[in-house]
Amino acid sequence: MVTRQYLLLASFLSHFLAVCSILITIFVQIPQSSDMKPIIYQLFPRWFANPVQNPVPNGTIQQNGCGKFNSITATALRSIKGLGVTHVWYTGVIEHSTKTDYQQFGIRSSNPHVVKGNAGSPYSIRDYYDVDPDLAVSVPSRMQEFEALIERTHKAGLKVIIDFVPNHLAREYHSDSCPAGVEDFGSADDSSKAFAPDNNFYYIPGVPFSPSIPLGDGDDAYREFPAKVTGNDCFSPSPSVCDWYETVKLNYGVDYATGEHHFSPVPDTWHKMLHILRFWAAKGVDAFRCDMVFMVPVEFWHWAIGRIKEEFPHILFIAEIYDVALYRPFISYGGFDFLYDKVTLYDTLRDILTCRKPASALTSCWQTVDGINGHMLCFLENHDEQRIASPQFLGNAAKALPALVVASTISTAPFMLYSGQELGEPATDAEGFSGLDGRTTIFDYWSVDSLRRWYNGGKFSTALLSADEKWLRKTYAKVLSLCNAEPAIAQGAFYDLMYVNYDNFDSSKIFAYLRHHGNDTILVVANFADEVANAAVTIPEHAFCFLGISPGTYLATELLHGSQTTVTLSPQSPFSVVVQPHNAVMWKIVENNEKIKG
Repeated sequence: MVTRQYLLLASFLSHFLAVCSILITIFVQIPQSSDMKPIIYQLFPRWFANPVQNPVPNGTIQQNGCGKFNSITATALRSIKGLGVTHVWYTGVIEHSTKTDYQQFGIRSSNPHVVKGNAGSPYSIRDYYDVDPDLAVSVPSRMQEFEALIERTHKAGLKVIIDFVPNHLAREYHSDSCPAGVEDFGSADDSSKAFAPDNNFYYIPGVPFSPSIPLGDGDDAYREFPAKVTGNDCFSPSPSVCDWYETVKLNYGVDYATGEHHFSPVPDTWHKMLHILRFWAAKGVDAFRCDMVFMVPVEFWHWAIGRIKEEFPHILFIAEIYDVALYRPFISYGGFDFLYDKVTLYDTLRDILTCRKPASALTSCWQTVDGINGHMLCFLENHDEQRIASPQFLGNAAKALPALVVASTISTAPFMLYSGQELGEPATDAEGFSGLDGRTTIFDYWSVDSLRRWYNGGKFSTALLSADEKWLRKTYAKVLSLCNAEPAIAQGAFYDLMYVNYDNFDSSKIFAYLRHHGNDTILVVANFADEVANAAVTIPEHAFCFLGISPGTYLATELLHGSQTTVTLSPQSPFSVVVQPHNAVMWKIVENNEKIKG
């Protein structure tokens, strides 16, 4: 008993200190424009709206087809916005290495031996100043087609995100479309030196590139001498098939042999990358999703983001980052608006869904990012992670509903979904290079069954979807629309209720918290169990004081399922809830005009 009391006291003190920190953050945090909580839809144009049925593994673009910018119509965008979406991340827009030949259009080809899959990796950039010709109906008009998509997206009331890939580029980088006066990366390098401050690449002098994959014979062979360092910091001339062998690491002035930084004068790579950011910002994009930011020095981000925001103050920067120790410096000094919440929230939710961690582990997630919670980008799927409905993950998209509610409502932070997630796409195809891995390929020409049926010949309707797919899409729309319809979620404070409820319900399967703004209080209870949860949720006196909630009897509305009831809000009266298996409830109480006089 003494041990239990000690744990509860320790938990309370930890919670009290954490929420005090949150209160400070509320007053010092820079407000977001229009107080909107970004809801991001990651859209991979190559297979989005590709109507080809029965694609073949390792198929060419002629066999399997390819989605186009023009196929992302106003109708499609209206349907996407109907999910509660505010931003669309067009993934893989910039021209990258591919096995498809476009030489007739003045586009230099890639050697097929250093291309992953027939379509190629969208993160093996071949020309930073051009868009992927695969995505154009008229290749000569490809940039105009993308610019029209930007305009179409804005007219739909949505904002545009594209990738910025700063750490590495294709082994055969060459810009056919750069503005006058722009020099290619590496064109002025001294390749006799492993490192030089103004070299764009790192070299292994006197040694040829000799990976573990075949490079061909004769005139078609790929030859590189001296070897350049591979993109994933592989300083060997012989990267493996598991390395990013198709890419080359960019040099930002860090001498990896000595650990020295050469940032003054500003390295050439910095200037080149800033010019690329300005080029795309001028096209009207609203945000950059920046790839593998922790592999680039934070000093560059501080320098570049500050300059871009002086010219384009509305532009957001989103960081793909996986080192928790770097979160705060990449926000406070680097200048990023949002960071991937992968190793905290995503990994924890996945472990809870697959019964490897208790639901109560979610408390440590917000504590880990306490004070920067609103800067974290929450998600359950993206192109790097396995699909929820895949056999390799959960096998059933509906069982992730409590995780969806938690990830999208636990903070004011953005939430991102991956196209097809809202349909329960299972990713059960072995498309080619990517194999059968529970993901939807980013290397191959392919058509995704669930999206193809939603595409429905350009109608973007639910007519060809199964009953389960229709239900799931409707559920996603309900949950995500609440994120901005309810100020308590979009702007409000968060209060974790777990520390006073360990004896009230099964904390291994249930997670409970409050969101509060103005006169609105929302109690969220997520049930990760296979059984119905009957929970009596205690709301402690500290929550009433901290959030400014007035005790009393109120009419409460359940936001997800529409029911209403009369509840008494009091530290002495637990809030009784019933939550179906793999589900959640969100009970909303409005104080000012729904109080019931006793």
